[in-house]
Amino acid sequence: MTSVTHTRAQEIRHRRRLTAETRDSLRELGIQLALLNHHVVARLELKDVDLDCFNLIERHGPLNPSALARRAGLHPATMTGILDRLERGGWVARDRDPADRRSVLVRALPDRNADLMRLYSGMSGAMNKLLAGYNDTELNLIVDFLRRTANAGRNAADELAQN
Repeated sequence: MTSVTHTRAQEIRHRRRLTAETRDSLRELGIQLALLNHHVVARLELKDVDLDCFNLIERHGPLNPSALARRAGLHPATMTGILDRLERGGWVARDRDPADRRSVLVRALPDRNADLMRLYSGMSGAMNKLLAGYNDTELNLIVDFLRRTANAGRNAADELAQN
């Protein structure tokens, strides 16, 4: 084996190792965020799926219940129970859609955000310290990677939901 071939083989092994470490780190991140969310919902007396739906409403809302069910990958009947719990807890409101008075839109209410911020404050503070160690170029790379990763996850979820 020539030194060029040997060097190329080392580069390939190194690249595979970095790719595997990246995937492993993303999997571990997903696990840790799920555990954090589990602790948060326990304190708020919600279910994990309730927080997931609230986050979808807050990020993409207002949404009608059918659109929310599709985004969350849930049956519409399941969504009714989730929305009932969120509404009782003061997390969301259901309003008539001004474009179609027969339809309902669900919107997030800001009143409970302080509860969420308090429970996520440890993670938020840790992230602020972590991100302070990166320069703007590195942060742009991280943001790009995370956006692309989120899009890949959304596309994979959409594909599974259609099959």
